[in-house]
Amino acid sequence: MISEKETTGFSKFLSLVLRHQPETIGIELDEQGWVPVDQLIAACNAHGKKLTVETLNHVVATNSKKRFAFDESGLKIRASQGHSVEVELGYTPQIPPELLFHGTGSQSVQSILPGGLEKRSRQHVHLSRDVETAIAVGGRHGKPVIFEVPALQMHAEGHLFYLSENGVWLTDVVPATYLKLKA
Repeated sequence: MISEKETTGFSKFLSLVLRHQPETIGIELDEQGWVPVDQLIAACNAHGKKLTVETLNHVVATNSKKRFAFDESGLKIRASQGHSVEVELGYTPQIPPELLFHGTGSQSVQSILPGGLEKRSRQHVHLSRDVETAIAVGGRHGKPVIFEVPALQMHAEGHLFYLSENGVWLTDVVPATYLKLKA
């Protein structure tokens, strides 16, 4: 069994190659972001990252954010969301809950308020179903600040929402008029 530190290291490395820079180890993601497991393992090993099927299974199974998913056959893997490379995840529009939440660091609030939440280099804006998750996400960026988003109202007014495999709600933009700072 690998240590928690090694698991975290592999998770960060997989995030890099499956979300942002597959070329780092010479792999190509298909249109939906999938890569064959055997190809990923071979490429990792060829680039000095000693990865086994058992280690990969452990990283996927124990990742608390469920960042990675295997296809139905178990022969391909992809990141669940958060890509900065162009992929079509194949998610169908969903009706969101009444409220969703976005966590960020306090230093970002003044740049968010005028223009709203934008996807920037990612494919979508990420929203959480509960405040606790949003706080954890915001805490990765400094002192956490939470925005409340009236998702069901946005949906009724024409905005599309998607639910990723790991429970993160995705949308293209949250205009400033929909943002409310949560006290």
